[in-house]
Amino acid sequence: MTFSLGPALLFCPADRPERFRGALEKADAVIIDLEDAVLPEAKAGARQNLIDADLDPDRVIVRVNAPDSAAFTADLATLAQTDVRTVMVAKTESAESLSAFDESFSLVALCETARGVHAADRIAAHPQVVAMMWGAEDLVASLGGTSSRTAKGGYRDVARYARSRVLLEAGAQGKGAIDAVHVDIEDVSGLESEAVDAAASGFVATACIHPSQVAVIRAAYAPDEASIEWARGVLEAAGRERGVFRFRGRMIDEPVLRHARSVLSRVR
Repeated sequence: MTFSLGPALLFCPADRPERFRGALEKADAVIIDLEDAVLPEAKAGARQNLIDADLDPDRVIVRVNAPDSAAFTADLATLAQTDVRTVMVAKTESAESLSAFDESFSLVALCETARGVHAADRIAAHPQVVAMMWGAEDLVASLGGTSSRTAKGGYRDVARYARSRVLLEAGAQGKGAIDAVHVDIEDVSGLESEAVDAAASGFVATACIHPSQVAVIRAAYAPDEASIEWARGVLEAAGRERGVFRFRGRMIDEPVLRHARSVLSRVR
């Protein structure tokens, strides 16, 4: 199983059904959120909105509440009344907690607590998990902290560790990794910097919370013309060479050729 919906995944609260179609039109896929974006008293109505929605199920992800929460069972019952089969599991803390899903579901495990990040290797190995995502704010809260970022805007070391661990464990199992949302909507340069780094590091997508962030993320994941030209050139040269060779002053071996293939895989 692979995760290939596209680089910009837009969250949409499940209690705002008037936004569903617009979100899906603007982004590569929409994450309809039954968890944090919906107040407890609004969850029942939000679930009905999901049942009533007329959307392409192949481009919809539903974020359900944590497996140990009181709302989880009702979320599962709601999913059974829809055609959506890609589910983001909030606050995933163990592989065992995913056993409630039958084999028809593809899972995006959201590791956003200390326990979840600690168990990321075992979660990533779960056969129904197609992608992993991490979350900064819930992670720091689970540690008793107060902020995931420094005064200069960058992530604190603990958040950077969690981001790296989730990416590495997902990669070790051949699963996709999704970067966390950039909550400061006005900080376009910060979002751009993080999305560029995410793409270069190996993330397959970045989640976002506002439609204005979609174009920034797409641009960050799309290679520029110079990179595309280099990738095509070096792969063409590899067809004529044997083993390690030199291309435009740089030593080229198989890892570099894999970089080039990754560049071309991001051409939309």
